[in-house]
Amino acid sequence: MSGVMVGFGVIASVIAIGYMLGRLSLLGQGGMRALNGLAFYVANPALLFTILSRTDMSILLSPLVSVSVISVLLMALVFVVVGLLRGWGVGRTTMGALGASFVNAGNLGLPISAYVLGDASLVAPLMLFQMLVLTPVSLTVLDLDNGSARGFWPVLRRSLGTPVRNPVVIASLAGVAVSLSGWVPPAPLMEPFDLVGGMAVPAMLLAFGISLHGSPVPGRSGPEQAPVLLAVALKSVVQPLVAWALGAWVFGMEGAALFAVVVLAALPTAQNVFNYASHYRTGEVLSREVVLLTTVLTVPVLFAVTYLLG
Repeated sequence: MSGVMVGFGVIASVIAIGYMLGRLSLLGQGGMRALNGLAFYVANPALLFTILSRTDMSILLSPLVSVSVISVLLMALVFVVVGLLRGWGVGRTTMGALGASFVNAGNLGLPISAYVLGDASLVAPLMLFQMLVLTPVSLTVLDLDNGSARGFWPVLRRSLGTPVRNPVVIASLAGVAVSLSGWVPPAPLMEPFDLVGGMAVPAMLLAFGISLHGSPVPGRSGPEQAPVLLAVALKSVVQPLVAWALGAWVFGMEGAALFAVVVLAALPTAQNVFNYASHYRTGEVLSREVVLLTTVLTVPVLFAVTYLLG
C-alpha cells in the first residue's frame, strides 16, 4: 500500500500549500480564479493532448473498460435522477453527477496503478473515457445551461458547436487524432506541451487548497448537505461495490483483474470537477466538499478492498 500513501502524501502536500496561500492572501482575492483559469484554458488542454496523443487507442477494447465505464455511468445516472426529482437544478445536478462518478485517474490513479496494481497502464482506459465522453458531455450541458439560447434550433446549433469551442474537448480530440494517425510528433514540438501541461495538476490542487481557507466543515447542514452526502456515498461506497458485482457476476473476473477494477472504482473524485465548477461558477461548494470527503475516505476504503480482495 505504499503507492496509496505516496500518492495521497503528494496531493495533501500541494493542497496544504494552496491553503497557506489562501490563508496568507499571497495571491490576492483572484488567486484561485486565476489558477483555475490557467488550468482550464491552458494547462489542462496541454496535458490532455500529450497524454492522448501518446496513448494506443486499442486499450479501449479492454474488458476492464466495460466494468469501469458502466460503474461510472450508473453513479452519474443515479445522481441525475435524484437531482431531477429533488429539483436541484441543471448546473448543480451536473456537478453532483460528476462528483459521484468522475474518478481521479490522473494524479492519484497513475501512482496507485503503478505501485498497488503493478501496471500504470490499467488506469488509461478509464482516463480516456472520462476525457473523451464524460467531460465533453458534461461541459456541453454546463455551457448550454449558462447560455441564452432558447428554442429547438438555437439550442441544437449551440449543442453541436459547444464541444468544438471548449479547449478541453478540442485538446482531447486533437490528441486522439494524432494517436489514430500513427504520427509521432518530434520531441521539440511536444516539449512546450509537456512543459505547460505539467502545470495542470499543481494549479488545480493549489486552487483547491486556496478554496478551503475560510470554508465551513464539509457535510454540515445546509442546502448542499443532501447532494454532498449522496455524491460521497455513491462515489466512495456504491461505485466500488457496483464494480465488484459487475466484475465478479457479469464479466466473470477474479483475482488480480477483479482487484484492479474495484481499486480504480474506489479512487476519489478528481480535482477536475472542482476546476469545472469554479470555471462555470456553479456547484462550487458541492464539488469542493465532495472532492475533499471522497479523498479522505479513499484511504480506509482502499485498505478494506486490499484486505478483502488483494
